[in-house]
Amino acid sequence: MVRSTFLVNAAYADAAREHGLTPQQGQLLCVLMAQPYGMGELGAMLGLAKSSMTGLVDRTERNGLVRREPDARDTRAVRVALTEEGGRLADDFYADACRRIENLAAGLPPADKDALAGLLGRVVADNEAPEVFTESTGGE
Repeated sequence: MVRSTFLVNAAYADAAREHGLTPQQGQLLCVLMAQPYGMGELGAMLGLAKSSMTGLVDRTERNGLVRREPDARDTRAVRVALTEEGGRLADDFYADACRRIENLAAGLPPADKDALAGLLGRVVADNEAPEVFTESTGGE
């Protein structure tokens, strides 16, 4: 599993680099594809401390990919949302990253791919991994 993590991380990082993103910015954009989130929610989902989350959002905002919006439920808080440009880039990056990761198993027969997807899905469910990315057609 550890060695496979290196393969997945490398494919993800390559996709991010080709789209002019850091892997962390790619994660942020993918999470925001579903909806805007508050800074605390994002930090928890991405496993980042408050200062790291602020820096990530600041850099991504400077690049015109996200914007801060007032939180209707808490006037002291902000929500982070994709800009139009950020939404387009998120869609392109997500599709590219999924394709690259799915290609890691290209040499497997279809039945083995299905078995792998099923097993990985169980690992994700058993460990209560947060649902932060939209569903891909290729499994987990």
